Amino acid sequence: MKDILLGVDPREQSVPALVWAADEAVRRGLVLRLVVAVPPAHDGLRYDALARQSALGIRAESAIANAEDLIRYLHDGLRIATERVNGVPATVLRDMAQHAALVVVGSRRLSRPAEMFSESSVVAPLTARADCPVVVVRAPEHTAVYPPTVVVGVDGSESSRAAVSFAVEEASLREARLRAVWVWPRSVLAHDDGEEGLAERRRLLAESVAGWAERYPDVAISEEVLRGHPVERLALASQESLSLVVGRRGRGGYSGMRLGSTVHGLLHRAPCPVITVPLPQGERRTGDPAWSDRSRSGTADRPVPAAPLGTGPRPPPRGTVGRADAPGPSEGSAER
Repeated sequence: MKDILLGVDPREQSVPALVWAADEAVRRGLVLRLVVAVPPAHDGLRYDALARQSALGIRAESAIANAEDLIRYLHDGLRIATERVNGVPATVLRDMAQHAALVVVGSRRLSRPAEMFSESSVVAPLTARADCPVVVVRAPEHTAVYPPTVVVGVDGSESSRAAVSFAVEEASLREARLRAVWVWPRSVLAHDDGEEGLAERRRLLAESVAGWAERYPDVAISEEVLRGHPVERLALASQESLSLVVGRRGRGGYSGMRLGSTVHGLLHRAPCPVITVPLPQGERRTGDPAWSDRSRSGTADRPVPAAPLGTGPRPPPRGTVGRADAPGPSEGSAER
């Protein structure tokens, strides 16, 4: 049985991410695996570089011990495993995601250059390339709001169908309702902006969630077509939600860092945990650089384990959720 994987940051552990991961492990009856990665020293001949790495290793062991203590305080009977791995954090978590049910990480709110090129960046490369759903917890979820709601972004694509599948299960586990939202950007073409276009999107949205109400009769599913920018409207729709679930449609790009601009924008703007769901492995296209790059990378960037510490639908209209060519968030938006 797969575990829930929590990335422990030795510099600044995210308590909301830790609490979210522990609660989810209890709901799903899974082991919570705490993983901390210690980056390699870039200059092995310099004493100060080795000293910094040694200090980071000590800090990593302390961070994972503190995280385990807090989780045992919150859920005494939860099964926990801990592991320290030598390697780049994003690479370590990406490779371990192949055998995980979920990967949960916090947000360090890096600047844009740091997010794209820094070794400290975890959210962007992990979300773009992980084989399982990735949960980015920026702030505590809105558990005091009634009725509890999970929001899923829908655009008729295969990736959004995978997101709907995950979102329905998540809503059932949380005894929450599911709000399926299709965002329809305003078009400069008059013929694409009338009642016929609205009816088409409503039909595609209904097709995307068809059958789930019968499989999960305990989940009330609502369907909405909203007008506006996908990032803005989905962020607003999820303002008081338990989580926002979206499909991943990025193409990998340089080092697998590129995401669909809507997903990338939501990681910075959504006020609740964002869950990014990849396509099931059997449905991925062999020509997609995000996956072909994995097969070419060899073992050069793979982590080195350290001693463990413990145990056929119609294509959707343009401008929909998760398109790689859709407009992204404004340049002044908050960075992770």
